[in-house]
Amino acid sequence: MELGMIGLGRMGANMAIRLLRGGHRVVVHNRNAAKAHELAATHGAVAAERLEALVAALTPPRVVWLMLPAGAATAEHIARLSPLLQAGDLLIDGANNNYKVSIAHGEQLAAQGIKFMDAGVSGGVWGLELGYCTMVGGEAESFAQIEPLLQTLAPPDGYLHCGPWGAGHFVKMIHNGIEYGMMQAYAEGFEILAKSRYDFDLQQISHLWNQGSVVRSWLLELAERAFAADQELAGLRGYVEDSGEGRWTVQEAIDLDVPAPVITLALQTRFRSRQDDSFGAKVLAALRQQFGGHAVRTIEE
Repeated sequence: MELGMIGLGRMGANMAIRLLRGGHRVVVHNRNAAKAHELAATHGAVAAERLEALVAALTPPRVVWLMLPAGAATAEHIARLSPLLQAGDLLIDGANNNYKVSIAHGEQLAAQGIKFMDAGVSGGVWGLELGYCTMVGGEAESFAQIEPLLQTLAPPDGYLHCGPWGAGHFVKMIHNGIEYGMMQAYAEGFEILAKSRYDFDLQQISHLWNQGSVVRSWLLELAERAFAADQELAGLRGYVEDSGEGRWTVQEAIDLDVPAPVITLALQTRFRSRQDDSFGAKVLAALRQQFGGHAVRTIEE
């Protein structure tokens, strides 16, 4: 097959390379045109410096895959691309967009005769070699059209048509919410180990737990790699961002009256990690001092 890939960041560039290795023709575009020309020179992609050139280089019905940041960047490119595409062309959004936004994009493009699919993609920087688990929403006909691409991108059994517009991004949203909880549990467990009376080798324990234990996982493999590089993680600051999916998962749980305390607390812990000195913690210390005369620590200490 052939497709256009727009956005050559950590995910988009490697996805393009995996597709090229699989024998597909890939026309690439990036805000920084040098990345597109690099992929052309090193992997045989076709570089397009402008969106118009990318569309012109594809044979109708075209398939264009966006791997851009969710939100404004994706919406802007959809607005710029839609007048360039024709009825029957297919646009895929691979960003971690809110599923409600994806439904709106599907409706907007359908009014112009353009097909739309939302694809939640998991695999990170390892996806180039291991494959990308891909969760797809859209019409069944569109899914059948792009299935050869998904077969190349994903490991065996690593892609699924989840339902209509928005379903792919909904499944990816919940996937990432679960990820928040799993990562937080590992983080807490390893901190207890690190602060215990024992001189544990956290790399060895990570490796051990992946040998048949019930908590074995790829995340644990990554923890082993991190501890192998620096047991104390001294070069890192404990500041943890969130890209939105955890918030949306918690909000969806509220809207559906589903208790989700683990994911909610994992999200709140990320917020706490960004505070150098929490005002809420100061309030707690002041209250303990007021009602019980408990000792407090001042800034000078």
